[in-house]
Amino acid sequence: MTHTLAICPRIVEGLYREALALSEDVRGTFSASGRMSGQLAPPARPASGAKAPSTDEERIRIAYSRVGLATTTRMMHAIAWLLQHRAYFMGEIGEEQLRRHGRLAQDLRHAREGRECDEALLDAGITRLVARTRTFYARLERLDETWSLSREEAAAASAIERLRQRIEGRLAS
Repeated sequence: MTHTLAICPRIVEGLYREALALSEDVRGTFSASGRMSGQLAPPARPASGAKAPSTDEERIRIAYSRVGLATTTRMMHAIAWLLQHRAYFMGEIGEEQLRRHGRLAQDLRHAREGRECDEALLDAGITRLVARTRTFYARLERLDETWSLSREEAAAASAIERLRQRIEGRLAS
């Protein structure tokens, strides 16, 4: 009972192009030029109209850095995963290398979950971009899981087949 693999070279190529475009958006948003172009949300002003303390601006800049680092890391891992699979489909690496090095990072849960309090301080455009990267990464996680299960099923099926052949060989002799 083997499932058809849900991943093929054409899917990987399409996702790779999508990841590059999304990564370019991330780079543009979280680069120094993006920060200078006013992509940070203005600090909240107290109701009395008094000048907001500089700590608000510092909190926003720290939030911007945290969210930027998490988002950039997420996309870096996504592209690495896609490059491993591209190399596999092009015959540049074998299945053993892909199995050993071609898994998505599982320790990025904190990056995917994010920090809502940090994101709340940022511009809506930035939070939409972060959400797009999370959605993209979740798609890769589903593909990675399907790919892993399919390979495990195939390995189990081949082990059963080898056992069956050994038993038939012993019965025949």
